[in-house]
Amino acid sequence: MPGNDARRSRTRAKDTGPPLTGADERATLRGFLDYLRNAVAGKVEGVPEPQVRTGQVPSGTSLLGLVRHLAFVERFYFLGEDVGDWRTTMRPSAEDTVDSVLADYRSAVERANQVIDACPDLALPAPRPPRRGQAPSMRWVLVHMIEETGRHAGHADILREQIDGSTGR
Repeated sequence: MPGNDARRSRTRAKDTGPPLTGADERATLRGFLDYLRNAVAGKVEGVPEPQVRTGQVPSGTSLLGLVRHLAFVERFYFLGEDVGDWRTTMRPSAEDTVDSVLADYRSAVERANQVIDACPDLALPAPRPPRRGQAPSMRWVLVHMIEETGRHAGHADILREQIDGSTGR
């Protein structure tokens, strides 16, 4: 990898700082979550096949797999949809494309934001799949999703840089 021509021609995107959000707690939490969601989606845009689905690390994690996984996580925590096997959420199928996975992720985010916006009090329980035990509060889910999405945004940063040298948010 050092000396690879693709890595020599680095593309630097303008780094965008944290969002300016509303003054209330919900607006702040959602603003930061949306910021991270957009950063993750942006890391997949423009990456060609097969690099977008090729694992760049020993675990096999790929950019397309990260976005696919995050769509499942959004639906689990905000929509109460159950996930049978979390490991499979990281593996894109042969039919999955950048466009289809991004569309699914954006749809999950849009539906999740509707649930967040409709919640009258962040102390109330978030949706929960049947037989999964007591639901955490919407506040807890928002904070957890900021952590989860931020963690995977960092993974996406590294994977994208390994593919074509692109950095920035």
